[in-house]
Amino acid sequence: MSDSRTRILERLRANRPQATPTPPAYRKPLGWDREQCIRAFSERMRAVRGEVHRLRRDDWAGWLATELAGRGLGRGLIGRGTVAGQFAAAADGRFALRRYEQPIEAWKPELFNDIEFAITGARAGLAESGSLVLWPDADEPRLMSLVPPLHIAVLEVDRLYENFAALIAEQDWASGMPTNALLISGPSKTADIEQTLAFGIHGPKQLITLLID
Repeated sequence: MSDSRTRILERLRANRPQATPTPPAYRKPLGWDREQCIRAFSERMRAVRGEVHRLRRDDWAGWLATELAGRGLGRGLIGRGTVAGQFAAAADGRFALRRYEQPIEAWKPELFNDIEFAITGARAGLAESGSLVLWPDADEPRLMSLVPPLHIAVLEVDRLYENFAALIAEQDWASGMPTNALLISGPSKTADIEQTLAFGIHGPKQLITLLID
């Protein structure tokens, strides 16, 4: 019995998998410069009915306030970060703004029925697919970009990457993955019912990206 046990253990040790080397980081370099990334992102986002506007850092909040007022929108949702503060200052009392600063259970009917637009920042943009990348947190919860009919995302041009591979490498996601990341490519849409394309079914009907230089 002892010999049989020894032989079995020896075979198991001989067939033990060897340690595999860490695979290299996946990369897909496209060789696009800054302007190529901006152009590709804008073209792809507009192709799926998303709006893209390139604005200067000092102008975006004032431009947006004027644009929203011109569209007849008055009830908005902002978070608690820098983007919210800049827009609130430029709005100058023209809008009924709510801050997302209480549990959803306390004001769910108002969020779903009364809020017309929400403004958030963006972690990054992906030029190859025309996508926004958001990291929702306590200052800008996930529902801000999923519930209101119009979502406005403010994206720094310096955070526009060729593709997802470039983003996770340059921002070093391997050392600090988010608990929740959203990739948004245009307004919400579906063609599940009779293959008829409809917008705003699972999220905002309209998406505006402000590219900030």
